[in-house]
Amino acid sequence: EKVYQELTQLKAGVDRLCRPCPWDWTFFQGNCYFFSKSLRNWHDSVTACQEEGAQLVVIESAEEQSFLQQTSKTKGYTWMGLSDLKHEGTWHWLDGSPLSLRFMKYWNPGEPNSSGEEDCAEFRGDGWNDSKCNYHKFWVCKRPAASCSDK
Repeated sequence: EKVYQELTQLKAGVDRLCRPCPWDWTFFQGNCYFFSKSLRNWHDSVTACQEEGAQLVVIESAEEQSFLQQTSKTKGYTWMGLSDLKHEGTWHWLDGSPLSLRFMKYWNPGEPNSSGEEDCAEFRGDGWNDSKCNYHKFWVCKRPAASCSDK
């Protein structure tokens, strides 16, 4: 009886625990990020994120850019949700929004250079680079964090 009581209390306690992100995701400023451990091409990375109920990352702030750049730098070349696949030279995020001028400074020097059909953007070193979409790289997904207040 006592064990059962303790078990019931323990279960109630566990139910109250709330994780804003799944275990293998990283929480940052209200969002959850998944940094892949495997390599995929850009299109497959888009699909992989969708399968997780997320999106290949769309960057919305300087803080987010800094966080992602640092994490990607330690990991390796990493896809983001930015391409000029629809119209050469016009960069759009996966959510359809155009790349704003305030983010142009993140391109590495001389990039994007679109040498030989480079239509997808990656984190490379200290900035961004345009690369061939069929190359296999790491990728990072983003989705809103769960709200814990309703538990």
